[in-house]
Amino acid sequence: MSARSSSPTRRRLLAASAAAVVGSGLRSKPARAQQVGSKRTDLQRHDLSIPGREVIQVVVELAPGVTAPAHSHPGEEIIYVLEGLWEYQVEGKPAVTLKAGEVLFIPAGAIHSAKNVGSSPGAELATYIVEKGKPLLVLAK
Repeated sequence: MSARSSSPTRRRLLAASAAAVVGSGLRSKPARAQQVGSKRTDLQRHDLSIPGREVIQVVVELAPGVTAPAHSHPGEEIIYVLEGLWEYQVEGKPAVTLKAGEVLFIPAGAIHSAKNVGSSPGAELATYIVEKGKPLLVLAK
């Protein structure tokens, strides 16, 4: 994410996210292998009042031309595009292209992928409402 391209709204959102991380007591986990041209920053994870469910928030960054492979989640995903131009393909629906400030809802278990189709780095805030104890991401076969 480039400081040059940050809007005041985006800076406030990132500052609020950072404050939430500090306030939540979330600790960094050991580094995991990440796809070249992609970065994932875990922001927070909390149990919900719904038994067996938790909420997880992350920032996903993709370099221009990079695709996140087809995958699914054990719950819903709510996406808010922070920067860049993203193309999402959700099973059973036509591809959709979103820019900063736009949102997307992905139903539980839906296989989907995302690609940065812009010429600059892209970032999204992903919020997951998922079944606790299950892997967050399952690659499609």
